[in-house]
Amino acid sequence: MHEKTSNSILVPAPTAWPFIAALGITLMFSGIVTHIAVTMVGTVMLLRAAIGWWFDVLPEQKEEEVPVDLGDAAATRVAASFLKVARLMTGVEGHRVRIPVEVHPYWTGVYGGLVGAVAMAVVAVLFGLIAQGSIWYPINLLAAGIVPSLDQASTEQLRQFSEAGLIAGSFIHLMISICVGLLYAISLPMFPRGATWRSGLITPVLWSGLVAATLNVVNPTLNERINWIWFVGSQIGFGLACSWVIARTAKIKTMQSWPLAARAGIEAQTESEEKTDL
Repeated sequence: MHEKTSNSILVPAPTAWPFIAALGITLMFSGIVTHIAVTMVGTVMLLRAAIGWWFDVLPEQKEEEVPVDLGDAAATRVAASFLKVARLMTGVEGHRVRIPVEVHPYWTGVYGGLVGAVAMAVVAVLFGLIAQGSIWYPINLLAAGIVPSLDQASTEQLRQFSEAGLIAGSFIHLMISICVGLLYAISLPMFPRGATWRSGLITPVLWSGLVAATLNVVNPTLNERINWIWFVGSQIGFGLACSWVIARTAKIKTMQSWPLAARAGIEAQTESEEKTDL
């Protein structure tokens, strides 16, 4: 009613609370790789922003008047049209498709993770030979998180071959490598061109920061004796090898342009329909 009887309209009042909430969320996650105090500050900011944002809407929405010129309202009227609207089908070029349109097969993540595991193992073995004169040292350090006999072992004992350490270390290394490889295969298609080599450099650095913040709890023995320069180098070796392998594999189109019946498996999509979608 106010908008019909005056030369102004009501619009939601501007507020800074969404920006403060976003900053609070950023600080909360930044604390994972920095300090718990940063997370606590972010949590307080987020809660305060949520309360402030809430009272901007309830019990009554805050609004402000914006003046408008109604002097030439008749000239701005749009003439009615009886033409039909040509609607695009989901998945047709130009329509709102869901990104990514093409993805890497999941098996490439497993393959890339295994290749990355080899690259990381080469760097770790070089570290063992150069720093400790033993290829078993990095393997036993990794296994110390789940093998009690290695948890309290001396440096000299960690240099010796351990059957339990080899089995446990290889298992941990392979499982983590495959899981991270799958994450690479899923996430790489979502980024623009050039993300392959950037993800091979930046992602391992971020991952190393996360490990540094949690390693004291997960594997105290490794945390006390780890060489972070070699660790980050091994992570970069994994990232470059894994992302390179995945990026070289052919992508497959997603099913978002398929009809619902084909996606549900009720009926198969014919070759002519596939060509139409393309």
